[in-house]
Amino acid sequence: MSENRSTDAAVPVGIDELLERVRAGYDRIDPREAAAAAEAGALLVDIRYAALRDRDGLIPGALIIERNELEWRLDPQGSHRAPEAVGHDLQVVVICNEGYASSLAVASLRQLGLHRATDLTGGFQAWRAAGLPVAAT
Repeated sequence: MSENRSTDAAVPVGIDELLERVRAGYDRIDPREAAAAAEAGALLVDIRYAALRDRDGLIPGALIIERNELEWRLDPQGSHRAPEAVGHDLQVVVICNEGYASSLAVASLRQLGLHRATDLTGGFQAWRAAGLPVAAT
């Protein structure tokens, strides 16, 4: 007799509710706070895809890791980690285009033990609108 697993399944959640739940677990930062964090040694990580970086430019000093590689590159214990992934205490600020995908990425990084991971409210577009440095590609 097969077991009925439908009672064990999670209740579906819409993306807006999921984002709200994820963001409730940490403090997001604004562009000026992100710039100050970088000055203090935080790692800014740009997860935008190449077409957006080509179109809009880059944040000087940000590490570029496309979203599909993020966990492998930032896991301090991983065999494919970036040299910058020096430990679980590293402050990481994830930056996407508008601040949505970065929130989901932070949830994943926190599950890996990167307890200081956060993201930039408004993403790259907010950084640029704040008049912070942007370099051409």
